[in-house]
Amino acid sequence: MMIIKNSKIKIFLGGTCPSNEGDFDYRTILIPYLNIANINYFNPVVKDWTPDCIENEQKEKDVCNVHLYVICPNMKGVYSIAEAFSTSILYPDKKGILCFLREIDNKEFDDQQLKSNKATLDLFKSCGKNNLVFDLQTIKDFDKLGQCLNSLDKNYL
Repeated sequence: MMIIKNSKIKIFLGGTCPSNEGDFDYRTILIPYLNIANINYFNPVVKDWTPDCIENEQKEKDVCNVHLYVICPNMKGVYSIAEAFSTSILYPDKKGILCFLREIDNKEFDDQQLKSNKATLDLFKSCGKNNLVFDLQTIKDFDKLGQCLNSLDKNYL
């Protein structure tokens, strides 16, 4: 059965990208929920990152009215965090959501990283009136995030 999307929102699914096929990708958990809830989204993860992909991602960022960034312990760089902050600057009318997922697949942020993550969440929240933050302990906490996204869809603008 095909799901007809009728959502008022479209979510950009940013954040930690898997470095290889075996890496954890939060999108595999969230996308089925979004499909069931008829929430539109754009998944920027592709196998081969090309200039066309970069251009398409930028167009989708312009279209999406919610920018979600989930940062996981398997992150290799910090670009996704900078990208989350750019939402506040470049798209002040869009909802920015930043999450740190503390533990996945026996990987977790160490104490210093957790302290930095908390400071980053506090700073992000203070940078924009439309910013939301979530400090997720495990993937079981995705229910909180899913409820928030569903709530946005019902009440957006």
